[in-house]
Amino acid sequence: MTDAKKTIVLADDESYIAIAYRDGLERAGFAVTVANNGQDALGAVTLIKPDIVLLDLIMPKMNGFEVLKAIKADPALSNIPVIVLSNLSQVTDEAEVLRLGATDFLIKSDFSLKQIIEKVELVLSVAE
Repeated sequence: MTDAKKTIVLADDESYIAIAYRDGLERAGFAVTVANNGQDALGAVTLIKPDIVLLDLIMPKMNGFEVLKAIKADPALSNIPVIVLSNLSQVTDEAEVLRLGATDFLIKSDFSLKQIIEKVELVLSVAE
């Protein structure tokens, strides 16, 4: 890996979760941009073209499914890995986000921040 920080767009409308994740990811050496709604998330992904996106499904303005579809439909963005982090635990939601092109689907309550960081590092190491 190079010395440049890997960039992450973190999309989550729950500010306490976004702040906790951002702080942990920054301590792990990532540059993190937080978006608190789907519209801002898509704008940030389009502008920054991050190394990876962490995407909540339930957000105002655009939900995570819509953001994921838009990312994967844009040739300039479609290769960016997207990990969906959600409180939704329906098998149908997981199947749908994977069908839409998400790299992984993690239920927030099942994963510690440390485990999420490890998953991000694993996905980025495979993507290189």
